[in-house]
Amino acid sequence: MEVKISAVIITFNEEKNIERCLVSLADIVDEIVVVDSFSTDKTKDICESLGVKFITHKFEGHIQQKNWAITQANNKIILSLDADEAISKGLKNSILEVKKDWKSDGYSFNRMTNYCGKWIKYGLWYPDVKLRLWDSTKGNWGGKNPHDTYILKENTTQKHLKRDLLHYSYYTIEEHRLQADKFAKIASIAYHEAGKKSSAFKIVFSPISRFISSYIMNRGFLDGKAGLTIAVISYKETKQKYKLLKQLQNS
Repeated sequence: MEVKISAVIITFNEEKNIERCLVSLADIVDEIVVVDSFSTDKTKDICESLGVKFITHKFEGHIQQKNWAITQANNKIILSLDADEAISKGLKNSILEVKKDWKSDGYSFNRMTNYCGKWIKYGLWYPDVKLRLWDSTKGNWGGKNPHDTYILKENTTQKHLKRDLLHYSYYTIEEHRLQADKFAKIASIAYHEAGKKSSAFKIVFSPISRFISSYIMNRGFLDGKAGLTIAVISYKETKQKYKLLKQLQNS
């Protein structure tokens, strides 16, 4: 049985990315819902020019915003994208196949990231499996901000689709560094609220473990200079996260 799909996207100042994201959804979904946290750039103008359902809502966290955004969709089958993502031609065909013959509660696919103009094929960034197409009555967004993940309920079914979701992450290394600092702060607060603890051991060895996993164990070195840069920034982000968590504990 063919199903109707609502694409749901949250945004804030995404004028560089949002048009590519929306255009990639053409002929796949029956509705596009954009929930925006009061952008100050041209995000709203671009969305409205493409005829999407555009709603503004106060941002209280990635998980909270995405769960609220789902409630604004008219269809229970949701395709969730970030504004800096786009559906590849191959993945579009895979989604259209399951749309015509919906059999599982959720569908995942690999995400390939474009980093400063280079597609990353190794390290911890690929294959970056994401569950992004699902029956919204069968789960909720969860995880720890800012790293949200969709969690299906028990006794549900899930399948993996062929082809990649395209992720246009960072245009410059400086942009990556700034985002890593922001994510470290958000994660430290989330960890603190969840009762997680930091220590001198974690501050020293968790970043080292992260670097080894990214650059050596998962062959990030095969991505050349980009792979090294990603591993180094990941090291620094992990270190900063646990340092900030330690400060929260002490205060």
